Amino acid sequence: MACQPVIPSSTSWIDPPPYDKELYKARAEVECTFNLLKQARRFATRYEKTLRNYAAVVAIGCALLWLRI
Repeated sequence: MACQPVIPSSTSWIDPPPYDKELYKARAEVECTFNLLKQARRFATRYEKTLRNYAAVVAIGCALLWLRI
């Protein structure tokens, strides 16, 4: 499977490669969610060493973001 550009190239290109605008929008949503989750120190530094506990921290963080508490 070949790589396809998702981020638009700079405007200095004469003939910029095409990119999928919908995929770029979805990628931006995921990045923004991770940035919001990284505000929680426990998520960003990964204090939880087991996958089960870390997944629980991620789930709680997502729930809190969803509820906007």
